[in-house]
Amino acid sequence: MKIAMFGIKGIPVPAGAEVVAEEVGSRLVQRGHQVTVYVRSHYTPRTLTEYKGMRLVHLPSIPTKNLDAITHSFLSALAAMLSDADVVHIHSTGNSIFAFLPRLRGIKTVVQSHGLDWQRAKWGRFAKWYLRLTDYSTVHFPNAATAVSRKMADYYQRLSGREVVYIPNGVADVERAAPDLIRRYGLEGDDYLLFAARLVPEKGAHYLIEAYRRLGTSKKLVIAGDDDYGASYSQGLKAQASDRIIFPGFAQGALLQEFLSNAYLYVLPSEIEGLSTGLLEAMNYGNCVLTSDIEENLEVVGEAGLTFQSRSVDDLAAKLQSLIQNEELVRSRRLLSRERARALFDWETITDRVEKLYRDIIFTN
Repeated sequence: MKIAMFGIKGIPVPAGAEVVAEEVGSRLVQRGHQVTVYVRSHYTPRTLTEYKGMRLVHLPSIPTKNLDAITHSFLSALAAMLSDADVVHIHSTGNSIFAFLPRLRGIKTVVQSHGLDWQRAKWGRFAKWYLRLTDYSTVHFPNAATAVSRKMADYYQRLSGREVVYIPNGVADVERAAPDLIRRYGLEGDDYLLFAARLVPEKGAHYLIEAYRRLGTSKKLVIAGDDDYGASYSQGLKAQASDRIIFPGFAQGALLQEFLSNAYLYVLPSEIEGLSTGLLEAMNYGNCVLTSDIEENLEVVGEAGLTFQSRSVDDLAAKLQSLIQNEELVRSRRLLSRERARALFDWETITDRVEKLYRDIIFTN
């Protein structure tokens, strides 16, 4: 099959939808398919035209918060429409309005929802109104729609009466890394709590920092992440940096591997999620995880993780203090996390589902 993908920032980029496109796309290449991914040059260097067997096509955009994704996706949809692709895979609901364009030439399309984007705090009133409207186009414009969590799949099906396929995010085999690069931050391993996600309000880093300040602990707090547009929220968080609250920026590659391999505890206090690739990776590296008790996080951690009441700093602080004082519980949950992530969220199995979906719409619709 010839497959085109758009609706992401670029490859390789350590973010949710981008990780999905890279992991699934590269595995489809290994299975003999041709994969083209449309990328933005301010995320993927123009000199990079192929990655893990995927062809990368650079198209322009208007690089502002409200126009970057939509302008790039419009041009990508036109390019895909004029290509020889058998199927076009569109990531994120805001881009679903373009799913009809390739279909005008008989090309099948799939829209994958990575989250209910209209819930995200970063968007203004008009953007949220537009994104709410794309709940309709997500389901009705493509040949098939998928969602990364069961909660979202159920939401779209109740809204539209149409089937939405549940295909979660996944993990691959990883090797734990000994402390080396993290020593530049004064870390030796097992001596810090880790948050690794975008610095946007719905990820809840502000809850974690406030709760951490109430603790009696020698362990440090690492806030690994940043915001694409230098928003006041992320700047306010970084203003709280100290020798105990560390902001290393976006961590990727070997540095992220070390952070995930050597944390005492991974914390995700998010208010909303699709299905967090960061949380899955933390579990995959064998971390004890503490998350907010929203449905999407509960779906991931199951009985392997620990939770606190979403948006409650009091409960978060209490759970953190309890885990810091109970090393035996933390050690026991580490093994459970790793086992659950690898048993239920394997990229090869997930690629099987995506490949089957493509074949179903190409040969039966």
